[in-house]
Amino acid sequence: MERFDVAVIGAGVTGVATARRLALQGWRVILLEKGADILSGASKANSALLHTGFDAPEGSLELRCMQQGYAEYTEIAASMNLPVLKTGAMVVAWTDAQEAALPEILRAAQRNGVADVRMITPTEIAAIEPQLSPDARAAVLVPGEYVIDPWSPFHGYARQILATGSKIWRKAEVIAGRFDGQHWALETTAGNCLARHVVNCAGLFGDRIDALLLGRTDFTIKPRKGQFVVFDKAAGRLLHSIVLPVPDARTKGVVLTPTIFGNLLVGPTAEETEDRSRATVTRTELQMLLDRAVALLPALRDMPVTATYAGLRPATEFKEYRIRHEPDCNWVTVGGIRSTGLTASLGIARHVADLLGAGQDAMPVAAPQMPNLAEHLSRDWQSAGYGEIVCHCELVTRREIEAALSGPFPAGDFGGLKRRTRCAMGRCQGFNCMGRIAELTRGRLCPDIAVTP
Repeated sequence: MERFDVAVIGAGVTGVATARRLALQGWRVILLEKGADILSGASKANSALLHTGFDAPEGSLELRCMQQGYAEYTEIAASMNLPVLKTGAMVVAWTDAQEAALPEILRAAQRNGVADVRMITPTEIAAIEPQLSPDARAAVLVPGEYVIDPWSPFHGYARQILATGSKIWRKAEVIAGRFDGQHWALETTAGNCLARHVVNCAGLFGDRIDALLLGRTDFTIKPRKGQFVVFDKAAGRLLHSIVLPVPDARTKGVVLTPTIFGNLLVGPTAEETEDRSRATVTRTELQMLLDRAVALLPALRDMPVTATYAGLRPATEFKEYRIRHEPDCNWVTVGGIRSTGLTASLGIARHVADLLGAGQDAMPVAAPQMPNLAEHLSRDWQSAGYGEIVCHCELVTRREIEAALSGPFPAGDFGGLKRRTRCAMGRCQGFNCMGRIAELTRGRLCPDIAVTP
């Protein structure tokens, strides 16, 4: 069996970021993903917000990881051609009780080191977002909250992992493992490997991986489903800021936000479920989201909906991250990473590297230049030689499709292709372009189990 310094189980945002960090710090890494592509679990469905940590628990590991992740992301984004839509955010109060809660939200943000937050009046709210309902009573303005591409950074991180000589195995579900005091022997559906250390980033199945390989776990995944509604691109002109609710004890609540792709998004819901693999949408909850969106932004009343979708968050019985280091068996569990995981992923990766004593950056790996998928920046169809427009709703070119199928880390399945290009994500949801996409992808998706340099 091939030997590695560390095996990272699970290629969601946390697993990919952690594998990248350890690879850049000179460790030989194998990243194991049971899906046909990375980001195929909880990470495929998120609201793509880059958070400042203004509302994170004071003094918590979550806050530290979020702020470290935010700082690193904003530092590397330009070098990797990753778009950042500088929207800012407003925590808006719509009732007396919510308005009374705003001063403490402001104070908590300042205690968390987010110094540029401030209270704003209804007049100021209207000046920033004139289409927002006039029922807004007050808000806390958070200028540093941004919208990002939820997937491209991690495809870039995967390229960096491979560039160090480390490996990524897809369709590699871990089914058994044994620790002999020095190495873990892991059995997967793609083959077997040896690793000195294991980092469990299995997300919705994190507790089961702990139980399978360690024989115990200190948390239980309680999946929380979040449904979303995506409005047509014509709605994009109606709102330019992230509109956040005043949170309650259970959830951060429903957000209305622009997306990097030019749409408006409302969601998520917060529904307890038993199913860890399948997230369905329901008419009642979607109607609730539509009603809420129209109440916040009345001009959405007659705006068409492009898509609806649902995702699962790996909630546990605890609010805190469940990050646990067991040095006696060379093991780290990274569990219970919910809505803040996108922002915190790079910070969590550094924390895990510190726990394992991985040292400092050691591998001089060039930053990959990622294709731009953001609507507010120049797209591939605007440059000559793109071949043809394959997806007319999202203006995805054949050149983009070919690059996603044949680059250094090609798409493993159709979901992976969508996340790399935006194809079939527009108004017709693939009705018009699916035939052409099938022709271009025939025999080219899921061709291999392992992806190596």
